[in-house]
Amino acid sequence: MKPIIGITMGDAAGIGPEIIVKSLNHKEVYDNCNPLVIGDAKILEKVSPIVDSKATINMIKDPSEAKFEYGTIDVIDLDLLPVDQPFGEVSAAAGDAAFQYLAKSIELAKEQKIDSICTAPLNKEALHKGGHIYPGHTEILADLTDTEDFSMMLTTPNLRVIHLTTHMGLIEAIESINPERTYKVVKLAHDTLSKAGFDNPRIAVCGINPHAGENGLFGNGEEEEKLMPGIEQAKAEGINVTGPLPADTLFFRAGRGDFDVVVACYHDQGHAPVKVMGIEEGVNITVGLKGGIIRTSVDHGTAFDIAGKNIADDKSMLAAIRSAIELAPKR
Repeated sequence: MKPIIGITMGDAAGIGPEIIVKSLNHKEVYDNCNPLVIGDAKILEKVSPIVDSKATINMIKDPSEAKFEYGTIDVIDLDLLPVDQPFGEVSAAAGDAAFQYLAKSIELAKEQKIDSICTAPLNKEALHKGGHIYPGHTEILADLTDTEDFSMMLTTPNLRVIHLTTHMGLIEAIESINPERTYKVVKLAHDTLSKAGFDNPRIAVCGINPHAGENGLFGNGEEEEKLMPGIEQAKAEGINVTGPLPADTLFFRAGRGDFDVVVACYHDQGHAPVKVMGIEEGVNITVGLKGGIIRTSVDHGTAFDIAGKNIADDKSMLAAIRSAIELAPKR
């Protein structure tokens, strides 16, 4: 069975509608999944001629009405915005609509009417003007699914990275790492890949210090105190995890295929290799959401300056759809 991928339209004033329509002009998407857009049909109809798409926009209210045929874009039409919604402008209406598209996708995922969620970008200023005070997609997803323990995974075609910490200063990040968090993220990585069909996923954990501390030569024993007890707990449960390993060589090894996913300790430790190895096809993934919901996203913003001009590249959206297919739980 091909998974049903719910694709949220994001902020209609940005490039989200364009890159969605562009992506769904690729037959390979339909060969590998059943794509279902959650958004405003009239906005997709408006951008279709801009991006030279001949696809028919099929307005529906429930996934059971979808055709899932190449040449037809099925849209759960929430009908929230006017057809003349301008491109490139911060709008409270568009910010609220972006939130409502995401909320609808979560509802559909909870009902198992879609298998994973793929999000086009939203604009945080518009989101706040629309009355939804969140830092971004991840926090909305966590709130609407009542999830406390989740993590960010980044992927490129040859690398997957999951993070112990993300958006915090380096000193704060290191202070916040502890054995419990290490264990939880390793288990999240294992469970996510196992549900996606990976057999005994190979997980490697980065060290915090240069050369992973080199037996106490660098640092103050952070690897032994903060990482190793969590790693040993995961190993005791049969999880195939290695580490802590020196980050300077670990990402090379993972890129050549030695490991299925790397656990990074802090933001730049994980983000920098991903950006170097494939920024155009980078994908941001939220894992650990209750109900096993997987969310993938493009790794770029709304790009208001080029919206509506047929300039936006759909590579990251195509990569996000592929990741949503790959990580969708196998039913």
